[in-house]
Amino acid sequence: MLTPTQKQTAQSIVNLFETGVVLGDYGSVTVIPGDTGHLTFGRSQTTLSSGNLLDLLQRYCTNDGARFGPRLSPWLPRFKAIDLSLDNELRLHNLLRATADDPIMRETQDQFFDEVYWQTAARIAANLGITSALGTAVVYDSTVHGSWKAMRDRTMAQSGSLAALGEKKWIAAYVATRRAWLTNHPRSDLRKTAYRMEAFQRLIEQGYWGLELPLVIRGAEISLSTLRATPPGCYDGPQPGTRAIALQSPLARGLDVRLVQLGLSEQGVPIKADGIFGQTSANLLKQYQTKTGLPATGVADSTWIAHLIA
Repeated sequence: MLTPTQKQTAQSIVNLFETGVVLGDYGSVTVIPGDTGHLTFGRSQTTLSSGNLLDLLQRYCTNDGARFGPRLSPWLPRFKAIDLSLDNELRLHNLLRATADDPIMRETQDQFFDEVYWQTAARIAANLGITSALGTAVVYDSTVHGSWKAMRDRTMAQSGSLAALGEKKWIAAYVATRRAWLTNHPRSDLRKTAYRMEAFQRLIEQGYWGLELPLVIRGAEISLSTLRATPPGCYDGPQPGTRAIALQSPLARGLDVRLVQLGLSEQGVPIKADGIFGQTSANLLKQYQTKTGLPATGVADSTWIAHLIA
């Protein structure tokens, strides 16, 4: 059985593959042209077309304390219908980004991805006889990324069973088989993900079967300190109205900035609610102020913020 640190390390490897962040990007919204999953969201990038994104959002919205639940609930019927036009709904994308600032969404994602992906992968690994942390991480990655069963069967057909080869040789054969499949895949977006298997091949070559820390995956360090850090891109403050928001150096960041951007987005302004008030945000704010007959200062003071996000 894996230790809690080994489990978190395995999950962090896949987080890096999915969002480029050790702890995962809880507000990550992605639409890749040609991807059959369509709109994807969250720490481990669950998809619209699978129905799993609906499941995640329903769990969040049914929590009475969900800060953005009332705003998100009206979108759920379109998720249930697998409405692919959601790929292009900027207002929705910004709302999803904002939910990362809600601890309830982060906890919901942790529980959801653990149940839907990690526990499934752990059962698969155990049933197959895989006991190492690295081997379990490989299964977990394929559970998240897709096509585990097809690649398992291909590996067995080409190289033999795990019982015949032993765990380490079989995992190495599986990773090589999956890498070849990804490298030659007809979809260009999947060909670009062969790096996932290359990263596992390096860990295998270096003998990190216990996922001993620290590790470096795709240039990012996984260590006890990075595993215990605050997830990047999640803002617990400042609360809106406690300061004026304007273009400054360093750039203003935080919950209040995100909520102002979200408020502008809901008014039809084509802004990205990333919680960072840069030049683009300032320019779009000025344009909105001009359009609504307000002084075009590019500054959001407490009175204006209260009006926008009421």
